[in-house]
Amino acid sequence: MSVYLDNAATSFPKPDAVYEAVDHALRRVGVGPGRGGHRRSIEATRIVFEAREAVAVLLGVADSSRVVFTHSATEALNLAISGLLSPGDHVVTTTVEHNSLVRPLHAASGRGVEVTRVSADRRGFVTPDAVAAAIRPNTRLVALSHCSNVTGALQPVEEISAEVKKRGALLLVDAAQSAGMIPLDAPAIGIDLLAAPGHKGLFGPQGTGILYVADGVELTPLMVGGTGVHSSDEEQPAAMPERYESGTLNTPGIAGLGAGVAFIERTGISAIRERETSLVRQILEGLAGMRRVTVHGPAADEPRGSVVSFSATDTDPQTIGFRLDHDHDISVRVGLHCAPSAHRTIGTYPTGTVRVSPGFFTTDNEVELFLRALREIVGG
Repeated sequence: MSVYLDNAATSFPKPDAVYEAVDHALRRVGVGPGRGGHRRSIEATRIVFEAREAVAVLLGVADSSRVVFTHSATEALNLAISGLLSPGDHVVTTTVEHNSLVRPLHAASGRGVEVTRVSADRRGFVTPDAVAAAIRPNTRLVALSHCSNVTGALQPVEEISAEVKKRGALLLVDAAQSAGMIPLDAPAIGIDLLAAPGHKGLFGPQGTGILYVADGVELTPLMVGGTGVHSSDEEQPAAMPERYESGTLNTPGIAGLGAGVAFIERTGISAIRERETSLVRQILEGLAGMRRVTVHGPAADEPRGSVVSFSATDTDPQTIGFRLDHDHDISVRVGLHCAPSAHRTIGTYPTGTVRVSPGFFTTDNEVELFLRALREIVGG
């Protein structure tokens, strides 16, 4: 029996409606939006519009034009950082970020942007007070993940946002491990920029992502070119969302993303959260009974997402991952998870950890199969 426990990388399987939507967009529509007045192009425009509306509703956004489609959360983060920051600006981030945020900020530091990293504790948490203490008069942005892809630590974004707003900075949230899995009302929280991939908690295909840009926030486009509107102008359009969507959109991917978000709305994000929390609890309880296993991250009763990282005495993560895959057909993630700074923070660098991330479609039996296989590998 094949068991997939790497949903933090890409959710799998997808709802059937996602596969059907992608197939329909490829077979029955076949063209991009805004590139013609014929019925196929109009249908593509409708597909993209409805997906944008669905994402906006999920995030509590009243004006769906503030939702920009990208090809990944990484592209969304690059657009937010490169489009907002100028030499002399100051940014506050943390020591537990994914490289999708770390590297754009590092590149910005080479252009004269100063970056301060607030230290997280060994469980992966940062405090609102520590973030507030790092903010300066020239701080333009506070940028951090909502949920760690290494420890699963769920940051107190509401409290952090309150401190950021008091001091006049903007807040960028990397919601790669929370969008679609944890309720998020971006405007109510006070999030100015929110990046998320389509292929994780939103159940969409790879090659899709979104950036929410709050009203009043202006970014320099990462890329300019054809948008399907204002074609007589050489200047990039100012209108949202076309200002940031140059080139033909990934219509089949966006169709699948829209179907994924529709599935979330039908199912209820609270039900998804409850189900994944139950699976994480089952995993933590099973790991707690293995004397050679150390779990890294929040305690069972602390705020966390659907990610569990652990290591085992005398057995490196790569060996565990290989044996789970080769001997038991169980898929997990091992190593640094594109977040070396997070592993330095929690004390697991350079070997990293084994990361287990169940999804909504994971069954209790699959978790038991994983726990049984792990006991065989590392001992009880």
